Amino acid sequence: MAAVSVFPSPGELGAALARSVAEAAAEAVASGGRFTLGLSGGSLVPLLARELPPALGAVAGSEPSRWLVAFCDERLVPPEHPESTGGAYRAQLLPRLPAPPRVLWVRPELGPAEAAREYQGRLRQEFPGEDPPRFDLLLLGVGPDGHTASLFPGHALLQEQNSLISFLEDSPKPPPQRVTMTLPLLNAAKSVLVVATGASKAPVLKRILEQQDQDPDPVPAARLRPRSGRLRWLLDREAAAELREPPAP
Repeated sequence: MAAVSVFPSPGELGAALARSVAEAAAEAVASGGRFTLGLSGGSLVPLLARELPPALGAVAGSEPSRWLVAFCDERLVPPEHPESTGGAYRAQLLPRLPAPPRVLWVRPELGPAEAAREYQGRLRQEFPGEDPPRFDLLLLGVGPDGHTASLFPGHALLQEQNSLISFLEDSPKPPPQRVTMTLPLLNAAKSVLVVATGASKAPVLKRILEQQDQDPDPVPAARLRPRSGRLRWLLDREAAAELREPPAP
């Protein structure tokens, strides 16, 4: 089984996640001068907005001014739209940080194909000499169907091997137009944290964490297998309810 931590409540999970981000940032800044972080949207946004600022204050050297922040996926809607991941972080998290990080924003006005191409080009510029780029940390969620980022079960993007960033115009979850990191980029990361809360995630987490070896068609989140990095799942008690032996935090 992958490294799994189960917390009594979403609040305790959130505090642990924030500490992990702050500690990873301090370590990366100390060793390499910057911290590269990929963010996902949804329930992660308010969780990080609440928990990350105090965690940063408690960890010396975490220095958001030395961060490069990108997005694991983005919905191609205007930044003020409620479905915009970047817009949500701009409104909820960034104003609460002690210093502004550098953020690579997706440009939805370009349209799906060009937005993906342009974002991939900027990512490559930020990681010279790394092919594929290796983020220090990616934060991902998982849906009840097993999707992660904007990689959905049965979608052709699961087979993408050449592009780091790709696009879709037929997302089964609205809005339909999105850009997303592909599996080659996700699995190049130095560390990946997958966060899941709530009872609706319990069946798919059992499939991913306990039945993966017998699964002929793994869901997207089960395909997260960092080649030389670390993968850790952070679950609350409800999300872990169907696991045989839920681990302690």
